[in-house]
Amino acid sequence: MYPRILMALLGAALSASSLAGDLEDHTAAARAVVKEFATTLQGELGAAMKAGGPENAIQVCSNRAPAIAAELSKKNNLHVARTSLKPRNPSDAPDAWETQVLKDFEGRKAKGEDPAKIEHAEIVTTGGKREFRYMKAIAIAPGAPCLACHGENLDPKVSAKLKALYPQDQATGYKTGDLRGAFTLRQAM
Repeated sequence: MYPRILMALLGAALSASSLAGDLEDHTAAARAVVKEFATTLQGELGAAMKAGGPENAIQVCSNRAPAIAAELSKKNNLHVARTSLKPRNPSDAPDAWETQVLKDFEGRKAKGEDPAKIEHAEIVTTGGKREFRYMKAIAIAPGAPCLACHGENLDPKVSAKLKALYPQDQATGYKTGDLRGAFTLRQAM
């Protein structure tokens, strides 16, 4: 009797250790993907801003951001996107898990955690299948050009372009330090 209990406990401990290792490995890989996504997107947004201001940058977010996400998804065999509690594009609305994590991010920020360091990784079971899920907060940094399109006082030309592209836009009214949303990744295990 006791050997079976010991074997069961040992098996559970090894399984937990394996899950922790899987989570650490997947989290490290997710951080690298997010860094590549953010760096690529910021570079393209910066170039677009220099070439034609915020109106030009809107096109990058509208066209290039989803293309960058698709490229990284294919390259890394996962799904990568951006989401927010106040999405600009309804197709970027969070699912139930993402909504809970985003609300948790807001709570962590309210308690003083550095928004630039807020992240969450978890292995979940969905429909009987294990899946790695990861989110990294997107904070509006001081001096960031984000507020030209996501801030409180938008140029009327920017507002008009946003309204034309995103009639259901909720992604305005932000201030420096606010959480704009998050990068979100998921991968079947």
